[in-house]
Amino acid sequence: MRVGLGCMRLSTDEAIVAAVGAGMAVFDTARAYEDNERLLAGALRRCGADAGARVITKGGMARPGGAWVPDGRAKAILADCEASLEAIDGLPIDLYLIHAPDPRTPWRTSVRALNRLVDEGLVKRVGVSNVNRGQLDEALGFAPIAAVQVALSVFDDRALRGGVVERCSEAGVEVIAHSPLGGPRRVKGLARQAALVEVAAAHDATPAQVALAWLLDLAPGIVAIPGARRAESARSAAAAATLELTESERIVLARAFGSARPQRPRVSGDGETRVAQDYSERGYIRLNRDERGGSLRALADALEQELAAGARRVVLDNTYLTRAARSYVIDAAGRHGLAARCVWLDTPLAQAQVNIVERRLDGDDVLAPTSQMRTLRELEPPAQDEGWTTVERVPFQRAPGAGEAGVFVAAAALDQPGWVRHTDRDAPHLVFDWRPGATAEALAAAAAAVAAEVSGPVEAALCPHPAGPPRCWCRPPLPELVLAFARAHRIDPARSTLIGTGPAHRTLAATLGARYAGI
Repeated sequence: MRVGLGCMRLSTDEAIVAAVGAGMAVFDTARAYEDNERLLAGALRRCGADAGARVITKGGMARPGGAWVPDGRAKAILADCEASLEAIDGLPIDLYLIHAPDPRTPWRTSVRALNRLVDEGLVKRVGVSNVNRGQLDEALGFAPIAAVQVALSVFDDRALRGGVVERCSEAGVEVIAHSPLGGPRRVKGLARQAALVEVAAAHDATPAQVALAWLLDLAPGIVAIPGARRAESARSAAAAATLELTESERIVLARAFGSARPQRPRVSGDGETRVAQDYSERGYIRLNRDERGGSLRALADALEQELAAGARRVVLDNTYLTRAARSYVIDAAGRHGLAARCVWLDTPLAQAQVNIVERRLDGDDVLAPTSQMRTLRELEPPAQDEGWTTVERVPFQRAPGAGEAGVFVAAAALDQPGWVRHTDRDAPHLVFDWRPGATAEALAAAAAAVAAEVSGPVEAALCPHPAGPPRCWCRPPLPELVLAFARAHRIDPARSTLIGTGPAHRTLAATLGARYAGI
């Protein structure tokens, strides 16, 4: 049977007994679900189903203070697996999954840890969870990945549109769909989906059963694991495995939810506006979320309307990070017989940061640095197999500045001998620093020391924000302090000198294109 039981919310034996009685053999749990593994093992033994059960569990996830924090270190994955084996007390683990990628640990390090679990006979098979296609491809190169667990439902088809399901089909990897009814917050909304209600009526079924049948019909290697706390819910889910859709019903459901064919990705701050304006001047209709508001999905609907009205030349300049997000644009173009061309503005992180700060200085609302870093981690570079006619990579190039030279002096450099020889007597000078909780007056003495050596204007600026992940753009090596000064004095950073003492200052100079004078 291709329907199992998600046991995250398991509290009694009743649902397990009903699931086993209905023919279910797959039971999904995790180390992070508190005492859930122990409860599941006990329930399976009490109803005599322990011998035939396929137990799936997951590790590499911590729960400090109730939060979900991935821990992909090899020792953490091994420790979690050993703890799971102790909790299920003799039941074999059929499939062990990394719960989610840990951004603090190299992905290959986490995946390689799975090999040890197989080699030592701790588990039968291994896999990964909550990954995109790029992460899946990398994992396939480092461990015998047997299964991938991802969210997949009529409400969430990112794994489908993002190419994860397609890659699994190609590689013979099982897809385990968690939250196949949309999760507890969305499940009631199934009854409001007209297509599900229509098909359900023809089968004397429920909309939830049809939603599961639609999911299982997407590919033969998909197993759905809906959660169920009540016996009747478990029996109802199991019945969906036998629901056969007709071709006409598949068409109805595909129109409503897609069968998903796997637009332009970028890191925020990549300078796409300039390129889009060029297309607009050549007669393209421009669809930009910053101007229109709403979601990328709504923008795809706007594209559909433009194409239906006869438009044939449209440019969309937005943040399309993932294959899934881009697929709606490709689908719309395909329905109207049009080619979809991808122009990828490949902008280095540092240059994207400069662009964001320039926009911030213009008065625009911009992402925080932590959001930009998260965006960068989520970026899936475009590939032609998504459905593009062509994929053109355009490296970012900054237009030459027209300002004069300036000098940017890290306050720490003033404590070292030799800093004066790197100054420019007539140029504007900025003294900058990061001092949590301080005010600009804290740099008054430093500014006076520089002013005593030069005749040009001297200003001081500091970042007063606390330590931890940066939530401002002014903590070096982030460039706001320098760019604000450069704008006020019509300075071209690329013609300027930065006097510093360490890696952060060197990085800031490289970001600005300035000459670095290390002290």
